[in-house]
Amino acid sequence: MNNNFNLSKIPRRETKPRKKGITMIMDKGMSLREVEDLIENSGNLIDLVKLGFGTSYVTKNLSKKIEILHKANIKVYFGGTLFEAFIARGMFEDYIKLLDKYKIETVEVSDGSIKMPHDEKCKYINRLCKERTVLSEIGSKESNHIIPPFQWIKMIKKEKDAGSWKIIAEAREGGNVGIFRQGGEVRTDLIEEILTSVSDEEILWEAPKKEQQVWFIKNFGSNVNLGNISPKEIISLECLRLGLRGDTFNLFLDK
Repeated sequence: MNNNFNLSKIPRRETKPRKKGITMIMDKGMSLREVEDLIENSGNLIDLVKLGFGTSYVTKNLSKKIEILHKANIKVYFGGTLFEAFIARGMFEDYIKLLDKYKIETVEVSDGSIKMPHDEKCKYINRLCKERTVLSEIGSKESNHIIPPFQWIKMIKKEKDAGSWKIIAEAREGGNVGIFRQGGEVRTDLIEEILTSVSDEEILWEAPKKEQQVWFIKNFGSNVNLGNISPKEIISLECLRLGLRGDTFNLFLDK
């Protein structure tokens, strides 16, 4: 990564294509011009762009947007909610055709909005991973649906065995469900329990709020995988990762 000047005691960041230290942004309807500006300004910092929930259904110039991102070496995928919308309508084969049409090589498999037997979810993962990179998401979009830690661990292991590249830990764009409480506080007990059996590098933590990002960086270092980041916060997040913002300023000075 090319920086503008030298500064000591800056943590080493992984370079693209990254297996850890991944940054995934949530696109909720950016224009082509916004995408081009984003790439010019911070494309080297972005690994994944999720076309959030069902936005790809109504987004103008969808093919062009995907093409621009792919040319910048950024993986693009449709939000898990769109996958679920196809499954709920019995249209999985149509979903495959959609992926082919737009040359989408990365796919999210989730069940946060529909009820699906876990074995069935794993079958979708296994089918899709044969030709694509699969991210599978665990966690309900309902704040009152609490999944116990042992069940998280069991599902993570099964989905990894089925062929998932990374497991997405659900938080939604509001950062108030799944691995977070309704007020946005981190469910530290849940995460600590999960990590007794699973490496943090296997998980992409959705963390849309700055205080959540700070918590993960302080606990797992600058190369923690973070997702659901606002396009406007990419450089701000990178500064958090590098100890160049007050919240993490002292984190790397003694290393």
